[in-house]
Amino acid sequence: MKAEKRIVITVLMLTTVVMVVEAQDSSRTFGEVSLAANNAGMYVLGGWALANMAAGAYGWAALEGEKKYFSQMNLFWNVVNLSIAGFALYSNYSADLLSLGDGEIMTKHLKTERLFLINSGLDVAYMGAGILMRHLGTGSERRGDLLKGYGNAVILQGGFLLVFDIVMYFIFRDIRPASIELTSALQQGTLHAGIRIAF
Repeated sequence: MKAEKRIVITVLMLTTVVMVVEAQDSSRTFGEVSLAANNAGMYVLGGWALANMAAGAYGWAALEGEKKYFSQMNLFWNVVNLSIAGFALYSNYSADLLSLGDGEIMTKHLKTERLFLINSGLDVAYMGAGILMRHLGTGSERRGDLLKGYGNAVILQGGFLLVFDIVMYFIFRDIRPASIELTSALQQGTLHAGIRIAF
């Protein structure tokens, strides 16, 4: 699959996440909306991983040279992506929101939001490492194909994750303003069983 097609698929998948989050019923609690946004993102990450693993396995078996190593690295990289998505979904579906306090839910949301932002910095580093591998590959006769193929794959995967993490960060930021009163109540220690937001 060419890079342009992958970019289009990425945009479509992330657009789906935004639509799912925006379509959440207003009667849902903040914790439910936050968890649903995280789940939608993990489904996108898992779908990307499965598609890349399938294409990577095929390319590893059928292609030669630089393209073979490109496919190989895509397969390896997305085993990790699929593991992360699977673990996150398992944790989310195992979570009992009723047993968590409002402060714990907010803390978890903010922690996830920060994690997406930190990861976006790591994604830039991945892309830099991929560019370095490509550069080293041009001067190596023995390992040139491997370094170029791996480098291209790391650039692609880092680019996807950069877009993914930035979009997820802003989705989580957009959810948060609806809970300003909740944050204020938590800081003042006045939160009780119910929350009433006045307009």
